[in-house]
Amino acid sequence: MVRNYDTSRPVPSEVVDRIVRNALRAPSAGFSQGWGFLVLDTPADVARFRDAVRPETDPEGWFAARVDAPLLIVPHSNKDAYLDRYAQPDKGFTDRSDAWWPSPYWDIDTGMASLMMLLTAVDAGLGACFFGIPVDRIDSYRDAFGVPSQFHPIGAISVGYSDEPARDLRARRKPESDTVHRGRWGQ
Repeated sequence: MVRNYDTSRPVPSEVVDRIVRNALRAPSAGFSQGWGFLVLDTPADVARFRDAVRPETDPEGWFAARVDAPLLIVPHSNKDAYLDRYAQPDKGFTDRSDAWWPSPYWDIDTGMASLMMLLTAVDAGLGACFFGIPVDRIDSYRDAFGVPSQFHPIGAISVGYSDEPARDLRARRKPESDTVHRGRWGQ
């Protein structure tokens, strides 16, 4: 995850298009595709994003409030798209309830699409970072960019040419034995 970018180097439009196109190929439950992506690729839009998400308390404590990248993409999930899709005859949950869903697949699938964007950015030689938006600033963000209420931002992705020294974080990675369990948990 890269947090500092060379803002003098914009991300080429063909790379932006490839990043977004690859996100659209992510899996989605029932092929619901309950997502939407807001692409912010001008300095003015990035500044407006920062202003919209800057919390009143600890305004510089959130990366969202100080991110300076040539490209931001805000992935949104749309729960209604999933409830509508699974109310169709081939799925049969006509009550549109979310009670039977074991996890919020609308957010999970949008997260998978976000990962596709991160991987595409890295493949293009760029740096990227997925980060959160302060929950108390979501309405301000919606107002600033005209985001419809059925779309919920799950975070944001900054993209650009890295302006950070290379880091080796292998020593901080948890060992596989702490996170991967084969056949039975804890063995």
